[in-house]
Amino acid sequence: MVTTPDPYARLADALKQAPGPSSDFDLNTNVELPKGRKLRPAGVLFAVQETENGLQVILTKRSSALKHHPGQIAFPGGKVDATDTGPIDAALREAHEEIGLAPENVDVLGTLPDHETVTGFLVTPVLGRVKSRFITRPEPGEVDEVFTTPLAHITDVSNFQIQSRLWRGTRRYYYVVPYGPYYIWGATARILRGFAERLVP
Repeated sequence: MVTTPDPYARLADALKQAPGPSSDFDLNTNVELPKGRKLRPAGVLFAVQETENGLQVILTKRSSALKHHPGQIAFPGGKVDATDTGPIDAALREAHEEIGLAPENVDVLGTLPDHETVTGFLVTPVLGRVKSRFITRPEPGEVDEVFTTPLAHITDVSNFQIQSRLWRGTRRYYYVVPYGPYYIWGATARILRGFAERLVP
């Protein structure tokens, strides 16, 4: 009897590796972060679903009207509210609100290292398997678009680039991983890059 390999087994194995640092400052070693700084906890859902075209990662294009990261490509997610039990709960709740993905339709595989953003958030990426197809429902005012990108594309380290721009008077370097018309950069690209490194043989 021929058994079909579990397409998610490799992803779950990647989570078992020792955590490494992850922040918007990883490529900017000259930045001195203040000691004792307080970061706001947040959770994002790194949702992967199986399709006829292989494993796909669900991403969003944030509304240009938002205060934080307007118009950027991001995982669904947001800050941890008082009613949340933690970042995993926040990631599942926000994904439901932002794209219509019900929490019971997600099998949580684990979490990736926390990521510190330049906007003062400590983001926990939650890796999850989408159990069954669902109809995406972008939340008006927060999400302009929901789309998918092949997992194979964003876990190939050769697809990543390092670019820079002036930010608050200094040059800031960051990862980008373009996909078609989508410019994936900043915190999202850094989290994806970290996961891609875990999958390198």
